[in-house]
Amino acid sequence: MNIIKKIFFIVIVLNFSFQSNANPIPESFADLAERLMPSVVNISTTQTVKTTTNQFPFKFPPGSPFEEMFKDFERPTERKASSLGSGFILKEDGTVITNNHVIADADDILIKVNSKEYKAKVIGADPYMDVAVLKMQTKDKFIPIKFGDSDKARVGDWVVAIGNPFGLGGTVTSGIVSARNRDIGMTRYDDFIQTDASINQGNSGGPLFNLKGEVVGINTAIIAPGRSGSIGIGFAIPSNAAAKVINQLLNFGETRRGWLGVRIQDVTKEIAEAVELKKAEGALVASVGEKSPADKAGVQAGDIILEFDGKKIDVMRTLPKVVANTKVGKNVKVKIWRNKKLITKDLRLGRLESSEEFKVKKPKNKKTELLEIEKLKITVRDLTKEDISSRKLKKISKGAVIVEISNRSPLNGLLSVNDIIIEAQKTPISKSADLENIVNKLIKRGDKNLLLSIINNNNQRRYLGVKIN
Repeated sequence: MNIIKKIFFIVIVLNFSFQSNANPIPESFADLAERLMPSVVNISTTQTVKTTTNQFPFKFPPGSPFEEMFKDFERPTERKASSLGSGFILKEDGTVITNNHVIADADDILIKVNSKEYKAKVIGADPYMDVAVLKMQTKDKFIPIKFGDSDKARVGDWVVAIGNPFGLGGTVTSGIVSARNRDIGMTRYDDFIQTDASINQGNSGGPLFNLKGEVVGINTAIIAPGRSGSIGIGFAIPSNAAAKVINQLLNFGETRRGWLGVRIQDVTKEIAEAVELKKAEGALVASVGEKSPADKAGVQAGDIILEFDGKKIDVMRTLPKVVANTKVGKNVKVKIWRNKKLITKDLRLGRLESSEEFKVKKPKNKKTELLEIEKLKITVRDLTKEDISSRKLKKISKGAVIVEISNRSPLNGLLSVNDIIIEAQKTPISKSADLENIVNKLIKRGDKNLLLSIINNNNQRRYLGVKIN
């Protein structure tokens, strides 16, 4: 065999080997879509938003002596806000899975299956994973779909998304798994599948399928600069992680996560060198909660957690996920780097939902007035003494607490409900009206860049630049 024939033979063999190990490119997704469409639902919700309106076409500036005088002329008003999302049927009895943010604070939930609508109630919801379980109030039977093994989804695999973008129900898009284990700072348990399958507003809560028709992800977030819609960067909660939470919600109506009780940070190269750790790995303990499992076991600030319950902690963000997935009450061993040597601590894991840090940070005063800021498309209320006490805000006494964020808000995806806006354009926010006045003045000047200082749900302060459309 001469050299040319040898090269030709090798090329054929390599090509055959490649094709045999890879999934074939589908000629069409039509059969798959036809089979799955009856199990994907459209979700619409309504909620009551309470605001105040002024009878006068003007407002007095904050601190004006006339401000209190004319406060009696303000009238409380209510309006109905609506939102759209997607979901999928998990059980024949009408159990539906979606995102928590699709149904959060909803007064009414309607689920549309094909052309028929059903009222639904919430069985359980988890804002940390952003997952919710609903049940349609009917005796009708439905076609369920199954979870697949998201750990087997490889970068480059074909995936199909079906959902309700912009209210256009029954929309099918396709793409590939673009990346795995994405952390976008959305939740403490970020571990998203990234995909270039087109996902837009309204796709939230919908399924991401593999070519077997199994759900490998729940479509949750997108990156959309300038609110321009899909640019091919979407994120889905992996089915394996979601399934654990969903099972807890179905069985208990709530989540039961492990709790260690430490605040952690990354181990940088410089920190690793300073403590003579071979490489930058693990989770550095910044502080330990009083009477927490970690505190009782003798874990200290400055410790570096390298292993938890036999699982290696390669980077900081691995620890919260490993702890959360560990059974509450389990006795575990924790390997720690302290004083330039490896030590082991034994502890009994607590439950996150029973800890002080998990307690819902909502005001006890239900009569707090809400203010809708139309330019930002958010609803806020004044920070209360109850907030300061429940959230242990030692240095913050004034601000505007976010109650609702519209899907069309420039802050959507950047801030969350219960975040506190304490400054706008470097001006302190004493009350909600201050924020509205600053935004209105900004718009009037023709300026579209807004600088906010906020306290997030973890009581951490940060600055955020926002472009107002």
